[in-house]
Amino acid sequence: MALTSEYINDILSLNGDALEDGESEKLEFKEQFSLSSLPDYYKSFAGFANNQGGYLIYGVQDSPRVPVGLSERSLDQFKNIDPQRITGDLLEIFSASIQWEPAEVVTNGKIYGVFKIHEAPKKPIMAKKNYGRNQPIKADEVYYRYNGRTQKIQYAELEAIIQGRIQEIVDQWMDLMSKIARIGPQNVALLDTEKRSLETDDNTILTIDEELFQTIKFIKEGDFSTSDGAETLKIVGDVVPIVEVVKKEKENLLAEYPLSATDLAETVKEQLPNISRSKVWETIKNNDMKNNVDYSAYNFRNRKQEELYKESGQLPVGTPSIYNHRAVDFIVTRLTSLDSTAQANEQD
Repeated sequence: MALTSEYINDILSLNGDALEDGESEKLEFKEQFSLSSLPDYYKSFAGFANNQGGYLIYGVQDSPRVPVGLSERSLDQFKNIDPQRITGDLLEIFSASIQWEPAEVVTNGKIYGVFKIHEAPKKPIMAKKNYGRNQPIKADEVYYRYNGRTQKIQYAELEAIIQGRIQEIVDQWMDLMSKIARIGPQNVALLDTEKRSLETDDNTILTIDEELFQTIKFIKEGDFSTSDGAETLKIVGDVVPIVEVVKKEKENLLAEYPLSATDLAETVKEQLPNISRSKVWETIKNNDMKNNVDYSAYNFRNRKQEELYKESGQLPVGTPSIYNHRAVDFIVTRLTSLDSTAQANEQD
């Protein structure tokens, strides 16, 4: 389900004057895009993520389904969406991250806005809070994309998700037990990443120094390499394996940058109640704060994303920035200074 112009063009192909295909479990149309309707879109995001993923396409008229393209106003709003804001909102509203991608597609001289929503790896994703005018999103509800509509999940689909989670856990245990059987229990040692210790079948415990543990990095099975220069911990004695690990210390990162984009805006507004969120986003953008480690860091979903970013310099779509309290102080100072300057100019 690639987000390509060819795929969207195929979806927008006509059968007479109307579209050949209607809405489905993986497809939803909207006539225009509006920032004020984001809560409704977020509900659709969650519905798609809890099913098999799908597309929201803006620029298709309802009854009959006629592709009209985005109006100038809607296109302007779509072009000015802030991925950081949307990702921050989704993290604040729902119980897990929702992966999505935006795109503009030109077909027959008309421009359409597209959101691709990925299927969630861990389901169900649940709303944590009420959100939006008239509360289209309600706390503790799970949304699901059915054929042509997004609504609160029904029993059968929720049961299927729960059974899928149970089966996944069973499969993991079976895989683990199969590996233990192949290696032999006497040759297995368990690494407890919370206690920083290795424990064998005879209860012999090797404690790893905390400073040394911070340098340990975990690697995927089958990706063992001694040529990349990664730190290696060699355990000498009754246990002889070499453990190469690659672990990103997310706890440390979040401790240093504890504020999401939404948290940052709300903290600024506590000191400057009359300042809008858009002014906060504008200040972040104008001062390139997202690329300044004094104020923020990128919260990558996994290490592969981080490594690709370091290699290519291309930031994956939807990667959120997180901020520290120095960022709050900077924004408050900056906005206060700009406000004072504006008042002085008015007096002049």
